[in-house]
Amino acid sequence: MAFDELKKDLMEADTDVRSYLEHSDEYLKLQVFKILMQFLTTSLQTVLVSLGVVFVLLFLSLGASLALCEVLDSYYLGFVLVGGFYVVVSILLYIFRKRWNGPVLRKFSPLYFDGL
Repeated sequence: MAFDELKKDLMEADTDVRSYLEHSDEYLKLQVFKILMQFLTTSLQTVLVSLGVVFVLLFLSLGASLALCEVLDSYYLGFVLVGGFYVVVSILLYIFRKRWNGPVLRKFSPLYFDGL
């Protein structure tokens, strides 16, 4: 009699463990899907906004270059000055690149850890 009850309890425990593992697997798949979709949508939005910013900068740079060309009476000097401005900005971005790590980590950490 006790052996039958033990056998029944073990079978129920086995069923519970299998059920837990199946649900855990499904939950993990959903979490991975959620994180991947958040990453994908965030990346797509970033790419689209960046593309827009690049076009805006391109046309503003051309406009500024042409305006400087008229002011300086030198067609090349206007473009060289705008190019030099971008070189200075690039150097500053390179120098301060390590300061970006903290804000980037703070921005994307919740996407990963809140998903788990």
